[in-house]
Amino acid sequence: MSRAAVPGLPSRYPIGEQLPALYADDDFAQRFTAGLDTVLAPVFLTLDTLPAYLDPRVAPADFLTWLASWVGATDDPQWPEEQRREAVTRAVELHRRRGTARGLTEALRLALGVRAEVTGAGGATWSATPGTDLPPESPEGPLVRVWPGEGTADGAGGPGVDPARVREIVRVMCPVHTDCRVEILPGPPTDEGR
Repeated sequence: MSRAAVPGLPSRYPIGEQLPALYADDDFAQRFTAGLDTVLAPVFLTLDTLPAYLDPRVAPADFLTWLASWVGATDDPQWPEEQRREAVTRAVELHRRRGTARGLTEALRLALGVRAEVTGAGGATWSATPGTDLPPESPEGPLVRVWPGEGTADGAGGPGVDPARVREIVRVMCPVHTDCRVEILPGPPTDEGR
């Protein structure tokens, strides 16, 4: 999309009107500056609307990839435009929540449209005595359960949850020292399963 090619785009700051009075009636000077106005009008328009370019909710679609690179957001060109906009809008929040159960469930919902739950997220311990032994490690790490969301199949046919993509997101969003287990369930969560 080229915003420079808007036909008949007027300049908000015509150069001819800013010339000294001597040139106000000079036909050549007015035509010459009108040509410059045509060239500069898209530049002024872009500068006047710069805040809109930097807001992922209203930025031009072809600008989203660049904005995503600024904030380290995942930008998959196969996603619908609204999903791409939300990924860029929420990128900083997701970076802040990285390594937490909430951050992991939000990243899975945003990227794949699935519902997720993290259980057994570990804990922390401390001791006032130097040289105290570490507590024994839990044999199993946190468990990430994933159910199809509204935009995915419910297990009754059609495209379902892609296990490879789920595992990749879990690998990226889990703390580096944690080995998260992934369980993909066929249907939506029920109250009994919680």
